Amino acid sequence: MKKSTLFSAAHLALTLIVGQIVHAQTNKISDQRAMIKALEWQEAHPIYALAPTDWTNGAYYTGLVQAHKSTDDQVYLAALKHMGWENDWQTAPRPYHADDVAISYAYLYINSTRKNLVDLQPTEKFIDEHLFESNQWKDGSDAEKSILWWWCDALFMAPPVIVEYALLKKDDKYLEAMHKYYKETYDLLYNKEEHLFARDTRFVWKGNSDDLKEENGKRIFWSRGNGWVIGGLALMLDALPESYEHRDFYLTLYKEMAARIKGIQSEDGLWRTSLLSPESYDHGEVSGSGFYTFAIAWGINKGILNKAEYAPVVKKAWTALRACQHEDGRVGWVQNIGASPEPASADSWQNFGTGAFLLAGSEMLKLEE
Repeated sequence: MKKSTLFSAAHLALTLIVGQIVHAQTNKISDQRAMIKALEWQEAHPIYALAPTDWTNGAYYTGLVQAHKSTDDQVYLAALKHMGWENDWQTAPRPYHADDVAISYAYLYINSTRKNLVDLQPTEKFIDEHLFESNQWKDGSDAEKSILWWWCDALFMAPPVIVEYALLKKDDKYLEAMHKYYKETYDLLYNKEEHLFARDTRFVWKGNSDDLKEENGKRIFWSRGNGWVIGGLALMLDALPESYEHRDFYLTLYKEMAARIKGIQSEDGLWRTSLLSPESYDHGEVSGSGFYTFAIAWGINKGILNKAEYAPVVKKAWTALRACQHEDGRVGWVQNIGASPEPASADSWQNFGTGAFLLAGSEMLKLEE
């Protein structure tokens, strides 16, 4: 082969490689800008169900934590610190309710970035009461809520916080208690055939004609509910030491759920609010889809999930999530606060939906590197 031909081939190959690098960098910059716009819009439009320390803000600021970890952009950390100061580092008020400690995930992260800034006493008080003192759900006085974490959303709200706190304190008693209560929820709500969680006992299949089910006869599995679970698993597994005795339980559960969720992704990239009955509300929904994208992309980035098999799933999902963001930064198509599958719209939004969007983006940025 002539030198000129060799040179031309090499030049063409180099041009293609450079073009791919430029394209990847352009996409990454675009994604970072989209995430910042989502943050800026949400900060300008604060919303919460009960209080600034409630679970909706807990989920939102968890998204900011992961965005800061991925980008090191100080805008996220500034928003986190401002929130903590405004809240005086308090949890929400119900020590028996897992939702009310979700905000502490952000506090613990801020504490890791600067010592002696965060007052962790309210978090410590909450966790000790939550795990080790009697309450209305532990003592069985409420028949429908006879375990501490009786709804699957709780597996996002409390366990990742407890894991981080246990590692900070270097005290395994917190991990032991966390695993005990997690396993109770798993035993009650996890369907080992479908590899999905019922939201609560209303949707646990008993084989009776009176069971709640979709018109197509399928069992009801709520998208965001399962998003809470697998999103929480990714947060937990990211922190749990390899030597932790129950790590394989959580890793196996994560892999089972990831495979199932992959198999029921809709053609447009987003998951429907009723996972096994997409026709019930035939449109995508951002909060559940955002959590799935985050969790699966995390698994790819950690080498837990096969990249060739799972990367197309999250790339399609992230493209669809980006399309749900309005020009001003607002993230639409978020199902409102609820406890079962319901519709969403282009204009429906919630802060936890923005949190899910930021979580997804944080791992997609790593995937694109």
